[in-house]
Amino acid sequence: MWDTLQVTHEGTSDVKRSRKHTLIREYELLRMNNGESISNFQKRFTHLINHLVDLGRKFEEEELNLKVLQCLDRSWQAKVTAIEESKDLTSLTLATLFRKLREHE
Repeated sequence: MWDTLQVTHEGTSDVKRSRKHTLIREYELLRMNNGESISNFQKRFTHLINHLVDLGRKFEEEELNLKVLQCLDRSWQAKVTAIEESKDLTSLTLATLFRKLREHE
């Protein structure tokens, strides 16, 4: 009974694996859209990360911070460089990074 409920709710392991691969590809290709606000990008990014974490993917804070900075378009390059040079990306929280980016917006 439990197995049936679990498969019905979560899907089979093949479905979960396929979903995880799709989300990883989406993560790899993620970029900030032209004209998109930092707040909207943060929502998209957080939504994607939360789904990947739910499927078992683990992230270090530094990896997430670097990914966010890499996703920004060229108009953000000066701010990205300033953040990279002034902050330790291993100790900077994702929330703090997005706050700093919103301040610059």
